[in-house]
Amino acid sequence: MAVASIKQFQVTFDCAEPERVARFWCEVLGYVVPPPPDGFASWDDFDRSLPPERQGAAFACSDPSGVGPRLFFQRVPEGKVVKNRLHLDVRAGTGLVGEERLAALEAECARLVALGAVRVRVLLADGFNESCIVMQDVEGNEFCLD
Repeated sequence: MAVASIKQFQVTFDCAEPERVARFWCEVLGYVVPPPPDGFASWDDFDRSLPPERQGAAFACSDPSGVGPRLFFQRVPEGKVVKNRLHLDVRAGTGLVGEERLAALEAECARLVALGAVRVRVLLADGFNESCIVMQDVEGNEFCLD
């Protein structure tokens, strides 16, 4: 019997403002908002067609190259209260080490702070792991510049 393998997956974020968080991650990753469903000129038109309690409840973005996973953002009533059990690593320093790596991470950190991210702390290389910068997105979800 053949075992099925998963070829695609999406990463889902619980959040308060799906469109705001999705647009932040579009800018971070170079992702795009997919076209609205057939019959709708815009996502706003589609959103207005939904029952009031579903309006603004979800938003998505995708990798224009089709390689990376789709990101889906869904509104939930509760706020974030503890550290994420899962986070994204934004690979800004791949292949770099030492001061060159830190400089690349700092440059990307400055770009992301301008988009609304928050710098939390720098974790310096420890002989096993290279340096990274811990950050938070526009709703406080942790991620790493690695």
